[in-house]
Amino acid sequence: MAAPLDLDQLQTFIQIADTGSFTKAADEVHRTQSAVSMQMRRLEERIGKPLFEKDGRTNKLSEEGEKLLSYARRMIRLNRETLAAFDDSSLEGHIRIGTPDDYADRFLPEIMARFSRSNPRVELSVVCEPTFNLVEHIKRGNLDLALVTHDGTRSQSEVVRREPLLWVTSANHLTHEQESLPLAFGRPTCQWRRHACDALDASSREYRVLFTSWSATVIIAAVMSGLAISVLPECALRPGMRVLGEADGFSPLPDIKIGIMRGHSSKPEIVDALARHITESLDNISVPLAEDAGTFDFAAMAALRGRRLKPSHVMPGW
Repeated sequence: MAAPLDLDQLQTFIQIADTGSFTKAADEVHRTQSAVSMQMRRLEERIGKPLFEKDGRTNKLSEEGEKLLSYARRMIRLNRETLAAFDDSSLEGHIRIGTPDDYADRFLPEIMARFSRSNPRVELSVVCEPTFNLVEHIKRGNLDLALVTHDGTRSQSEVVRREPLLWVTSANHLTHEQESLPLAFGRPTCQWRRHACDALDASSREYRVLFTSWSATVIIAAVMSGLAISVLPECALRPGMRVLGEADGFSPLPDIKIGIMRGHSSKPEIVDALARHITESLDNISVPLAEDAGTFDFAAMAALRGRRLKPSHVMPGW
């Protein structure tokens, strides 16, 4: 029977990947640089593959190293969750988290599941409101933590994920071909709305905003019914949507950044734990798959993202 992998080695390996440096990783794991190098040599011997390759004067992960990284993160998370399940002194209390409903549908199931398994004694209160409101809640002490759309001009948040912002319409309607585009957006303070209107103004495209709502459900309903087009991050795509690209007359939009904002909490250790679980959960969530994404125009999406999708991304029936 093959010997199990060493969790200490995997933890050091993750730190090297995250910091981009053996020296910085050594500081994080409280070891000497020579000890860290020895750990990685032993890990490579155990895996039987080179995990690093030279990139000028620095080392970067090899293809096999990138492959191991996702497994290493999962093993460390599972180890943490296992220990927490048997820890009588585990975190206990109540924490208030806020997120826009655009993100709640896609991200909250993974976040809540991971956090609750590791911290079964912590009660979560969840508020779903637009980012503008959540920033105010954080400032007023009404929330301990919020997952928001990052906007460096208005507030500070720790960026934990980037998503392409996409033009979307119904796959069953030609709404986007109307002479005056009907649009469905969030409030005028919505960052995505500003990006979309700026792009349309720059191209001298005629449009009118027909629907305005705080609720992503309302915006999506307007799109799906063929009443309007809108812009959504990739994570919010739904079955029956079509992504519009430059071939349809819609210029690419800036990527959005998803960030974490922290409030002034009396339970900072719980906030830190939840923030860590959010970051790890978002790392683990991929682009929507066939069974939960529906019909998209992958050629347009590939063009917008500046990359060519492999055939394996186009599933039967798409």
